[in-house]
Amino acid sequence: MAPRTRAQLAEKMAAKDVPADVAVEVLDRFEEVGLVDDRAFADGWVRSRSTGRGRRALAQELRRKGVDDETAAEALEVVDQDTQFEAARQLVDRKLRSVRGLERAVAERRLFGMLARRGFPTDVVVRVVREALQAQA
Repeated sequence: MAPRTRAQLAEKMAAKDVPADVAVEVLDRFEEVGLVDDRAFADGWVRSRSTGRGRRALAQELRRKGVDDETAAEALEVVDQDTQFEAARQLVDRKLRSVRGLERAVAERRLFGMLARRGFPTDVVVRVVREALQAQA
């Protein structure tokens, strides 16, 4: 079974009609013995998904998983500007083949959109796309 956050487990227990006081007690015990660790979950999530996502997208994913903002922010510290540039460059390099032959404006729009949907910041998106298209020309 894949790791889960405390919030995800609480949600599952509620769906199974586990009384709230029992669920809290069980989850507290799970945390006590190390079976549930939101910080470790967030670190692992960021490590495994940072190659294809920007900080904003990762933060949203963690929020949806029930990780609090402070824990998410700590886990996201490893995703610095250089890491995001490199991940964006790799994605653009793969996508460049499919936009060859298109007008520059169309290619830019498609590449910008792809990176923006993946949560990369605007400055990273603009710089990476423009560098890639200039190198291709």
